[in-house]
Amino acid sequence: MVEAPTPHIENGRAVFAGLDKITGRTTTFDAAIGETVQFGALQVTPRACYTRPATEATNTDAFVDVDEVTLQGAIKRIFTGWMFASSPGLHAVEHPIYDVWLTDCSAPAQTSQADPPTTPAAAPAPTPARRTPVRQQRPAARQAPTLEREPRD
Repeated sequence: MVEAPTPHIENGRAVFAGLDKITGRTTTFDAAIGETVQFGALQVTPRACYTRPATEATNTDAFVDVDEVTLQGAIKRIFTGWMFASSPGLHAVEHPIYDVWLTDCSAPAQTSQADPPTTPAAAPAPTPARRTPVRQQRPAARQAPTLEREPRD
């Protein structure tokens, strides 16, 4: 008897954490599937992000492309592969200045096995290809330190 594979839930967004090793600042950011997000000199593009139903053991994984923008403006692919939220060190992006790893998926679409479509949907009209926008991740605004003065006598 063959056991059916564990169903997975396709998600519309992938959630990442990034570490800037120079400042020591950790940033959480997310990206829609197919959208490229800039984190420092890295461009992160999730291609798929899967979770499991609540009845199954937690298992979140994503297929991700990561490119580095060099000082000369060239784009160099430094990572393509699966990232696993349960094992961030297994396939995290390691860079001399930045680390990036998957933390979660969000915006679930549908399960691949449990919810088959009931009626076929009409095929959408083809759309012309367009370039995916790159979103800049901006660090949180810094607040000026507050100086308290002691009263003079």
